[in-house]
Amino acid sequence: MREFFKDKVVIITGASSGIGLATARECAGYGAKLVLAARSMEKLAEIADSLSASTEVLPVRTDVSVKEDCKALIDAAISRFGRIDVLINNAGISMRAIFNDMDLSVMERLMAVNFWGTVYCTKFALPYLLESKGSVTGVISTAGYKGLPARTGYSASKFAINGFLDTLRVENMYSGLHVLVFAPGFTTSNIRKTALVADGSEQGDTPRAEDKMMSAEKVAHIMLRCIKNRRRRATLTFTSKMLLFLCRIAPKLTDRLEYNYMAKEPDSPLKRG
Repeated sequence: MREFFKDKVVIITGASSGIGLATARECAGYGAKLVLAARSMEKLAEIADSLSASTEVLPVRTDVSVKEDCKALIDAAISRFGRIDVLINNAGISMRAIFNDMDLSVMERLMAVNFWGTVYCTKFALPYLLESKGSVTGVISTAGYKGLPARTGYSASKFAINGFLDTLRVENMYSGLHVLVFAPGFTTSNIRKTALVADGSEQGDTPRAEDKMMSAEKVAHIMLRCIKNRRRRATLTFTSKMLLFLCRIAPKLTDRLEYNYMAKEPDSPLKRG
């Protein structure tokens, strides 16, 4: 892994916490040159300072829902390092609300950050990734393969990323570009704490047992190994794999099981079946 990533220029969005931060730390250990993006420059500066003994780190304040911010991120990376080898589209937000009760601004925000953020960053980085025959990764979710109840905006955005990157891969079949669609499943992070509820406010306390989920560090390690091995797709956790298997053989039963599973969350907006 160190031989592969050493001196490669890696851009990570959503790098201030969770999977993004864990990925940044592991990449730094391998000697990759890092471009870290998030909305909080204060957090990015602290992370850059903590990693600077291991490698070169460029923090760039970025709101991925803003097209100009995404272009500025890529421009900053090229200005500093002159190339891009890996783009990891990790920035994202979640939500928990019944669509019937949800303000449309919630759906718009989810699509802006999760989908358009991925599209913008990939569009501006693509010429440089084609030049380096590099890798672009999109972090989706099981919700990008199977719609999750009370997660309409989240599922829609992840399905959109899945379709976008799958098409991008086919278009660049002969260009040397590597495209990874990465679905980690439930992972320990703050994404549930900042998830939006029906009125667009953040839900605060996570409704799930974070200590029983896969760690962000393990997810980051698997993702980087998939990039190294130029994998097309990766779906993590037994629960996610079982859900997708059941979808193929018993879709109606899977819908009921999925509904009842999600309805067990504390304060779930779903009625118990």
